[in-house]
Amino acid sequence: MRKNRTYHKKKTVLVFAVCIFLLAGLMGRMVYLMIIQSDYYAKKAEQLHERERDIKAARGRILDCKGEILADNKAVCTISVIHSQIKEPEKVVEMLHKELGISVEEAQKRVRTVSAIERVKTNVDKKTGDKIRSYGLDGVKVDEDFKRSYPFDELASKVLGFTGGDNQGIIGLEVMYEDVLRGINGKILTTTDARGIELSELGESRVEPVPGYDLHLSLDKNIQMYAQQAAEKVMEQKQADAVSILLLNPQNGEIYANANVPEFNLNEPFRLNTDTTGMTEKEKQDACNQMWRNLTINDTYEPGSTFKIITMAAGLSQGVVHPDDQFSCPGFKVVEDRRIHCHKRTGHGAENFVQGAMNSCNPVFIEVGLRLGVDNYYRYFQQFGLMKKTGIDLPGEAATIMHKKENIGEVELATISFGQSFQITPIQLATTVSSIINGGRRITPHFGVKVTDEEGNLVKELKYKEEPGIVSKEVSKEVCQILEKVVSEGSGKNAAIEGRSIGGKTATSQTLPRSANRYISSFLGFTPAENPKVLGICVIHNPQGIYYGGTIAAPVIKEIFENILPYMGIEG
Repeated sequence: MRKNRTYHKKKTVLVFAVCIFLLAGLMGRMVYLMIIQSDYYAKKAEQLHERERDIKAARGRILDCKGEILADNKAVCTISVIHSQIKEPEKVVEMLHKELGISVEEAQKRVRTVSAIERVKTNVDKKTGDKIRSYGLDGVKVDEDFKRSYPFDELASKVLGFTGGDNQGIIGLEVMYEDVLRGINGKILTTTDARGIELSELGESRVEPVPGYDLHLSLDKNIQMYAQQAAEKVMEQKQADAVSILLLNPQNGEIYANANVPEFNLNEPFRLNTDTTGMTEKEKQDACNQMWRNLTINDTYEPGSTFKIITMAAGLSQGVVHPDDQFSCPGFKVVEDRRIHCHKRTGHGAENFVQGAMNSCNPVFIEVGLRLGVDNYYRYFQQFGLMKKTGIDLPGEAATIMHKKENIGEVELATISFGQSFQITPIQLATTVSSIINGGRRITPHFGVKVTDEEGNLVKELKYKEEPGIVSKEVSKEVCQILEKVVSEGSGKNAAIEGRSIGGKTATSQTLPRSANRYISSFLGFTPAENPKVLGICVIHNPQGIYYGGTIAAPVIKEIFENILPYMGIEG
């Protein structure tokens, strides 16, 4: 009996001790949760009773060199519903159907969806948003938002680019300067009860949005408009597939205009400018991607005779040719087992180097290329910067497509010397020629000049890399003088303007396959020839009828120069 009592006593003490231990642990846990972790769980509880809605930040504007707005923001609204707060679902459905133009079934689906907040429609114009707000229906939220707006529709569309539904840049400057242009979204915080209904008596707290910075460009709206009109005019006249025009300052790389027609409407960027009949969705998307391409930057081509400027600069720099060197052109030149023809099959006869440039004579430049040799020519390719990208502030720049050095024989060297059998972009050609004619400084072509805040205060001045030593000042001057003669007396005479000194070079190249008889006609010109301040290049893709660059592309640059030079205040 005594043994049993002792046993039960021990058992009772053990149970009591376990209970005390459990209570101590529970109290310790409560102390930990209620005191040590109180801030954490208070925030968690607060989050359960808070509803958060974004206030979209205004995207920074894009302005031209004169302060003209090229990309702006338009106030729009986002309409949402909160299921738990709706008291009159029939009225809400009727209102959404009437004001937003959505079907009754769609409206009912949105109203019935049980979620914290259901977005019904974005990019609703502010007038409609204000009208919806005036209904005063519980559970309907109208938040102000911003939609990108482009005042000039198609102007510089492939340069400016556009934004998506989330207001983030997709192509062009909009995506390249995303970090500059995008702002920081704000927030609206409201308190709800356990059922998710907002407690209006507690009000709402706001974190105000921070707008993005404004981007200022070197592009001039008026020059861009004129370049686009000139491109559209020659495209229509020659029934060409596309035309690109680039105008820049060869001294510092600032781009005044870049037209690529056909352009597209920035306010409706997914509406194709071609017939979509019978297209699949994939084909439509591929067509959109093609429509958005900037041919000056994203696509390469065989430059043809405009590339003779590079051969000229390399030959003069290396000392393998001088302006008064004599040549003979019988209409072709035999290189190894190949007979490579001049564009003038009957030949130019006896001529010096300057005359060879004026005549755009292939045998003369083949001879200069062969005198240079593969090693020297390839070295100048690298020295001039042709083997790397220009670094332009637009996305998707294509690289030069060139033979590997070990694969260049005499025939390849001969064709390279007059601009065939390799490919570069128009921006690369314009940049390299600019660097040769400006005294020998490799410039970086660019649109962005500075960044300001919404009050116009300077945030950052944009700087770009320059590389000296491309060619000597003497060679630069010599090239300018020869190219001035090409326009005043030679194959580029259709670009000559009375009273002005213009330098330039024509080109006509054939696309692959050669049997297709498709041509690219181009002209590169600059002025004043002795101190270039504007360089222009016009590239016409697949013109019909007469296709010679000197006949159809040179007059385009002439007409542009005649109109923009007085506007820019450039003499001579």
